Amino acid sequence: MTNNDLDIEFQEAVNRVNAHNDPFPADFLLRLYAYYKKATNDYGQPSSKKPIINAFKTNALFQIKDITPDEAKATYIELVNTYFLYRK
Repeated sequence: MTNNDLDIEFQEAVNRVNAHNDPFPADFLLRLYAYYKKATNDYGQPSSKKPIINAFKTNALFQIKDITPDEAKATYIELVNTYFLYRK
């Protein structure tokens, strides 16, 4: 898969998540959050008003610190596809 194909598929997965109206499980959202941040090279600090949420987000980011942005995109796509595959 070329970088352009990966970027397109990643954006489609992001759009699919954003268009979904039902709530996602909290652990799934944390993984999506971490992989999205890594994939988009967004190194800003979590900005929740609740410190415990920021701690969970920081931990999720820490767990994937050694992967590349392209690996994060591929994993994000896989997570989204698997989630929707089993939610039908």
